[in-house]
Amino acid sequence: MVNEIIRNIFRFIILVLVQVLVIKDIDLGRFINPFIYLLFLIILPFETPKWAILFIAFILGISVDMFYDTAGFHAAACVAVGYIRPGILKLFSPRDGYESGTQPTIQYLGVPWFLSYAGILIVVHHLVLFYLEMFRFSEFFSTFFRVIISSISTLILIVAIQYLFNRKKEQD
Repeated sequence: MVNEIIRNIFRFIILVLVQVLVIKDIDLGRFINPFIYLLFLIILPFETPKWAILFIAFILGISVDMFYDTAGFHAAACVAVGYIRPGILKLFSPRDGYESGTQPTIQYLGVPWFLSYAGILIVVHHLVLFYLEMFRFSEFFSTFFRVIISSISTLILIVAIQYLFNRKKEQD
């Protein structure tokens, strides 16, 4: 239990630092904005209480907001993801339920399940974030295009990270 908490704190710090120190400074164009810090919310253990998910989501989002100079947009988007996460997990729940002490990862539940689950959470995050950021309907379709392209790039990076860490675990 303590090891899991320490591992999650370390994961939180690493993902936020990579997001704000590396990815933020890479210019991928106006429409491509990957946010890998979402991986932290996506792979929280199944039995994480709803209140803890919402609290963690807020802390994660506000941490990123401090570096991006966004007035709570990331916090709002992360809390939206934290709010719908239990429902999405229930929607994709296997017949026998989830094994206790596990995390929703590619390695545990497979690629199709993970792509569906993570894809929904990422799209919701990006919809909330980009439409709050834009806050006008005059650029509705360009913002929607940005949501789709950024969601795809985020999902690709998150899947790559999942495989990178899986490979690392197999070597240990």
